[in-house]
Amino acid sequence: MGKDSKAKESGGKGKGKQAAGGSDDGASKGKGKAGKADGLGTSRHILCEKQGKINEAYKKLQDGWLSNGDKVPPAEFAKLAAEYSECPSGKKGGDLGWFPRGKMAGPFQDVAFSTAVGATSAPFKSTHGYHIILSEGRKN
Repeated sequence: MGKDSKAKESGGKGKGKQAAGGSDDGASKGKGKAGKADGLGTSRHILCEKQGKINEAYKKLQDGWLSNGDKVPPAEFAKLAAEYSECPSGKKGGDLGWFPRGKMAGPFQDVAFSTAVGATSAPFKSTHGYHIILSEGRKN
């Protein structure tokens, strides 16, 4: 029980896969989707058409930070976005600026607003391709 119980108590902060799948914790604490309908979020992202390419980018994030439980520095995420992202925002380090809930397509919006500020999502698929998100901020 020693190591496993401590890992559960810490909440796994900074872990990419846990950050993206945090919907269970948010459901018990937060207001739910309706309570944040007018919220704003700001994120960086990496978009790739091929799953293999997004997995390669994510492996670099894991090897550098995530596997140690560290958060990815925005400047380092921006370098990977410039290298890997096929979205025009890649030229700006993946910076999407501030966007309201409802502006982004389904899975992207869900992950963008459920990933804790400062955390990095695991790779996920949307209608545009495969993404990784670094959540940078929220405001109402």
